[in-house]
Amino acid sequence: MKIGKNAENSTSSVSCDALILDSESKSSTFPAIETKNDKISVAHEARVGKIGDKEIFYLQSRGYSEEEAVRLIVNGFINPIVKALPLEYALELNKLIDMEMDGAVM
Repeated sequence: MKIGKNAENSTSSVSCDALILDSESKSSTFPAIETKNDKISVAHEARVGKIGDKEIFYLQSRGYSEEEAVRLIVNGFINPIVKALPLEYALELNKLIDMEMDGAVM
């Protein structure tokens, strides 16, 4: 992110979220914030987590199987990304995720 010298009194907030789906994955965030103005407010937030047993249990108590619960959580996590893509790419991404998740239970 770049903040120019004329962006006086501006505010920026960057948020990075990561969902860990297996024991081999990891996440690292390295914010790159370049500012040319001292009269600004900048914040960076990063959250990393696994799908919790409580979340899966909650969805199972509503009638979903464990696999369906994981699929719902993953789809909810990536939904903002999918919405930002052109339709043809979003459809392909959803197909790829479904193929990857078939038979996968956390």
